[in-house]
Amino acid sequence: MNSVLYVALGGGIGAASRYMMDIAIGRTMGSGFPYGTMSVNILGSLLMGLLIGWMSMKINDGQSLRLFLATGILGGFTTFSAFSLDAITLFERKAHAAFAAYVAGSVILAILALMIGLWISRKVFA
Repeated sequence: MNSVLYVALGGGIGAASRYMMDIAIGRTMGSGFPYGTMSVNILGSLLMGLLIGWMSMKINDGQSLRLFLATGILGGFTTFSAFSLDAITLFERKAHAAFAAYVAGSVILAILALMIGLWISRKVFA
C-alpha cells in the first residue's frame, strides 16, 4: 500500500506542476501552438533521464524513491517521460524492432484512439 501512496503523492505534485508550467508558458508564448505541452514533454524526458541515470549509479535500493519521483512526480508531470524511458530502454537493449514498433505504435495508435474517441462522442452526445 505504501507504493500506491508514494505514486499518488508524487502524481499530485507532478500534475499540479504541469498545470502551472502550462499556464506560465501559455502566458509567455501564446496559445496558438501547444508550447506548454511540448515543453513539459521535453523537460519531463530530460528530468527522467537525469533521475534514472543518477539513481542507477548512486542509489542501491531506491524503489520507494523511484516510485515517488519517476512514476509519481514525473508520471504526473508527463507520461511522455515514461514513454521516452521505455523507448530508450528497448533501444539500449538493442531491441531495435521492438523500439520502432513501440514508438510508432504508441504515437500512431494513441492519435488514432483519440480520433475514434472524438468521433464516437460526437455521434453519441451530439
